[in-house]
Amino acid sequence: MKKTLIVFFSFLLISSTSYAGSCPALLKQVDAKISESKLSADKLKAIKTLRDSGEKAHNDGKHSDSEKLLNQALKDLG
Repeated sequence: MKKTLIVFFSFLLISSTSYAGSCPALLKQVDAKISESKLSADKLKAIKTLRDSGEKAHNDGKHSDSEKLLNQALKDLG
């Protein structure tokens, strides 16, 4: 029984850690696309706000919110 619990919690820990690791990759993608973008200043401002909100959510441990915000920023960038 102990082994089963240890294995279960290990998988939980590993999966949450790997999930949290996707946020920095998304941040890099957004930053790269922002630097290449030729969108209007207003649209870029809105995208940068999404990006900053996504980074804050990541730093606060809200990784699902962070991923949603960063994916929306990527979608808006095209």
